[in-house]
Amino acid sequence: MTRLEREIYEQPQVLGALLAEGWPQVQAIAQELRHRAPRQVLIAARGSSDNVAVYAKYLLGSVNRLPVALAAPSLYTYYGAPPRLSDTLVMGISQSGQSPDIVAVLADAREQGLPTLAITNDAASPLARAADAVIDLRAGEEKSVAATKTYTTELLAMAMLSAALAEDEAMRTQLESAPQAVADALTLDAVIKQRAERYRYVEHITVLGRGFNYGTAFEAALKLKELTYTTTTPYSSADFMHGPIASLGSGSCALVIAPSGVLDADMDGLLAELEGRGAEMIVVSDREMLLCRANLALRLPAGTPEWLSPLPAVVPAQLLAYRLAEARGLNIDAPRGLQKVTETR
Repeated sequence: MTRLEREIYEQPQVLGALLAEGWPQVQAIAQELRHRAPRQVLIAARGSSDNVAVYAKYLLGSVNRLPVALAAPSLYTYYGAPPRLSDTLVMGISQSGQSPDIVAVLADAREQGLPTLAITNDAASPLARAADAVIDLRAGEEKSVAATKTYTTELLAMAMLSAALAEDEAMRTQLESAPQAVADALTLDAVIKQRAERYRYVEHITVLGRGFNYGTAFEAALKLKELTYTTTTPYSSADFMHGPIASLGSGSCALVIAPSGVLDADMDGLLAELEGRGAEMIVVSDREMLLCRANLALRLPAGTPEWLSPLPAVVPAQLLAYRLAEARGLNIDAPRGLQKVTETR
């Protein structure tokens, strides 16, 4: 078993540990933040963590009514022009907590007297030391270059923070379903392994999602790039309709992330367009109406609330990237030109 496969399969366990051990910590952080009452959120992140930040835009916006902006770290490290902020929670999200540009954003925020929060898998990292408060992911060491268990624990940490800020007991109860939903999604591995050979020679995949799963589309595209070296282009399904759809025709391949929710009608229309253009469709969904139209149907567990759907929805993409890399005979634990920790300035 490769390191990556082991870490993919560890996800239900580490998510359960974060819920059980991390909830008191998150509650205490939320209580302090409610006292300080920030009116907006600025998030600094890179790579997979940046895709968690995109999830936060939708989650904190819809549940907590907090506008979320993504920081431009180069303003701090190269241009020397950090924005002047007030009434802002500044968050840094990083698996390793090592990247100097993310640390710089939080260090400047503390100088401005703003509340700062780090979400990281290393509670002793420079990022953690730069923050007022830390949510420790408790995922254990992640040895594979491609992030999997640290990505889903970051998602869950963000979901826990949103529920704690809202003081919503129904959300707190729903959080308990996340580890099992991810475990159920892992059962797709058998069919993905069987069907991966079909996509061995595909050169480009368009990846589509929207709303809570806009970030999932970008994370799926990233995993396919990192592990299989396939050219992927992620889009919001709405942005895709504003021009890029012209690039798809017969023989094109699209991966559609479409868990059930308020976007059902939008996704129905999207699949009709893709089907009409003769595209090969890989569909991740819990909706029979979409799955029955797919060339490869990846069925998600039913009953997951839309706001938590990015947790199980990313798992089929992780498995697809893993099994496609395996089918191509690639070095899964050492993708070319990559290292586990990337420090940018």
